Amino acid sequence: MKYETYKKLAGATLGKVKADLVFKNCKVVDVFTGEIVESCVAVKDGIILGVSKSYRGKKEIDLGGAYIAPGFIDAHLHLESTMVAPAELIATAAAYGTTTFIVDPHEAANVSGADGIQYILQQTEKSPANVFVMMPSCVPATNIDDNGCMFAANDMYPFIGNPRILGLGEVMDTEAVISGDPRMFAKFALFEHQVIDGHAPFLPNKKLSAYKMAGVDTDHEASSFEYALEEVRRGIHVHIREGSAAHNVDDIVKGIVRTGIDTEHFSFCTDDKHIEDILRDGHIGYNVKRSVELGLSPFKAIKMATINSAKCYGLKNLGAISPGYQADFVIFDNMKDFNILDVYFKGKRIDRQAEVKVKKCPASLKRTVNISKVTADDFILPVRKGTTHVIGMEPKQIVTNDITAHFDKTENFIPHDGYLKIAAVERHKNSGKIGVAVSKGYGIHGGAVASSVSHDSHNIIVIGDNDEDIALAVNEIARVQGGYTIIENGKVFDTLPLPIMGLMTDVNFEEVNEKLKVMKEKAYEMGVSKDFDPFITLSFMALTVIPELRITPRGLYRVTDAGGGFIK
Repeated sequence: MKYETYKKLAGATLGKVKADLVFKNCKVVDVFTGEIVESCVAVKDGIILGVSKSYRGKKEIDLGGAYIAPGFIDAHLHLESTMVAPAELIATAAAYGTTTFIVDPHEAANVSGADGIQYILQQTEKSPANVFVMMPSCVPATNIDDNGCMFAANDMYPFIGNPRILGLGEVMDTEAVISGDPRMFAKFALFEHQVIDGHAPFLPNKKLSAYKMAGVDTDHEASSFEYALEEVRRGIHVHIREGSAAHNVDDIVKGIVRTGIDTEHFSFCTDDKHIEDILRDGHIGYNVKRSVELGLSPFKAIKMATINSAKCYGLKNLGAISPGYQADFVIFDNMKDFNILDVYFKGKRIDRQAEVKVKKCPASLKRTVNISKVTADDFILPVRKGTTHVIGMEPKQIVTNDITAHFDKTENFIPHDGYLKIAAVERHKNSGKIGVAVSKGYGIHGGAVASSVSHDSHNIIVIGDNDEDIALAVNEIARVQGGYTIIENGKVFDTLPLPIMGLMTDVNFEEVNEKLKVMKEKAYEMGVSKDFDPFITLSFMALTVIPELRITPRGLYRVTDAGGGFIK
């Protein structure tokens, strides 16, 4: 703490003058000792002065025996993947108890480079929460991706020294790390004294060790307890993810409870969570509640949502209720249901009804879909071999299986028996690249679904049971300059425009939520499996760093621990 700040606060801390604010009659969750301390919490200038029943304040709030804990921390998320403007998402999630967000803007960087990162920084600088940024490390994600911009180590220099930038974002090009690619290590060198986030699903033991040895500190891609355990054994801090597409809390927390291992190196994150899911379930508070339902100690769950993440990222003044820490609080009724009563940021109550002010988006970020009109003939898929590799979509996961199927040879595959066409259309440079493959598990009948949110290059991805509706869906996405659309029997059922980089909207989230709800219900009515989020799950089918099969504008791609390759 700076000398001037200490001198300003010390008198109130010592009880010589009244604090600005005192929370009385509360049960304080102590994340250091695992105790519930019945006391009072004193605050001045947004800083916690101390915990003591003797404090008196200019303003005093009687919590009536409610619990008060540090504000929750989302250890890893992509604001762009929530669809709404960053300020909307932050304000909504903050009302549900999350007061710190560690964001990776690599979605924006893949579309618009440094301008996309600046947009995220500017949109969140006056949010009712702490918003920190990790510098995108893999733009593009791999050397076979067709994205909008390149972002190398030299492009990062203007951002170095920004106090809101905590380190290097998720390093998903694991092969570049393990093989010692000098371009990747140039990025590592820029952040050698800060945190380097990982993205390493299913690395074999020795490669996982090499990945850690290179300097990676965290990972959020563990989908099983067994893999999470291997990571923690190597000193990798695991962020347990519970988002809209990937649901990993149950498996990993059940393993923690079963084995009784230490939880110091576990935190919580959402990665990608849509606003309607936040409104229904909550945000990081849901991870806490669900973990307790699974048998985890409430203290451990709260520590994983607070101090563990703060320590991981070197946020010395966040994550605890202790002198000198920022006065970010979540107040709830009990240690089982965690019904949130109020949330405070820097000692000020968050008004859940307050109007969210969204800064205007630069015009250049709203014209990013650049393709020529497509026709049904662009999605012809010949079957000339005895075996066809099919993308098997997994319920409630973003991993896929490589299914081998035997179809009659034909000049154009016709979807049938649950087998659909899935395609990726390059949308940044109008290159005309279109990759088409077969997928199973999604389940749509009589139409198509398309999206310009397609990790991580964010080309247009589309799935359907006939070529005409697939082409119509792609053209509709181009017409609105990005978004989600559903086509039914040759007609546009509805479209949610996402004109900001083809990733986000600048309209009010209630409007977005209502439209999205109707569109999801329609998708399920058309046969999409309820084990999938119709749009979020689809958006991951192009991500070339997650096993096993992915569709790209260059064709069907198999992801392996050796880097992967295209299937001819």
